Amino acid sequence: MLLGSADPALATAPPSIFIVGVSGGADSMALCLLLARWCRAHGHRLVAATVDHALRPDSAAEAAQVSRWLAARGIEHEILTWHGEKPATGLQAAARSARFALLTARAAALGARGLFLAHHLQDQAETMVMRLARGSGPDGLAGIRSRQMRGGIPVLRPLLPVPPARLRTQCLAEAQAWIEDPSNRDRRFERVRVRQQADLLVDAGLDPARLSRLAHAFGRLRDWSETRLVSFLQDRKRT
Repeated sequence: MLLGSADPALATAPPSIFIVGVSGGADSMALCLLLARWCRAHGHRLVAATVDHALRPDSAAEAAQVSRWLAARGIEHEILTWHGEKPATGLQAAARSARFALLTARAAALGARGLFLAHHLQDQAETMVMRLARGSGPDGLAGIRSRQMRGGIPVLRPLLPVPPARLRTQCLAEAQAWIEDPSNRDRRFERVRVRQQADLLVDAGLDPARLSRLAHAFGRLRDWSETRLVSFLQDRKRT
């Protein structure tokens, strides 16, 4: 069911390689453990990958800790490091782009059938709030996609309907520790400021479940528009 929520075709996939991004936080650790169980049951190979952005002195040690945790559970793990100069502005966006580039490049090199990421219900809600604040149109208000192509690799987010508290409970149930990233409390970042106002948003009727439903509605509109566009272009090509 975990994989089917992201792509029903995976339920009957032949033995394949999958890659999962693991930051070391509770969300990605929970996803990795769930995927490892599914892959073993279906004969797949799972490769967990941690991107070390090299932005904090402790980042390399934290990536190494994730590697030890997963090795103890028999889960294959790699560390991908973001080398080079880091921008003075737009750091989160640049880090996100670098992370995608590293993960999709590694997935392609492995011949992976898909890249799994641990975005969850709260991530979707925060994204919606930020896009509403910017006056985004229908495409932006479709929120985070549960499935998209990046660099020729299917990117799958099966946890979008799941609240983060449930993922922490999953880790606790499996006696799995996790890392708390201090950047998640840094108010320089817009997402952190939105997260810290979550109670006020709920009081205003903008709870995560409602924002997720709004994203789903706009997502259906986006999918319909894209299907219509493809059909139009194909018709034009035939005439």
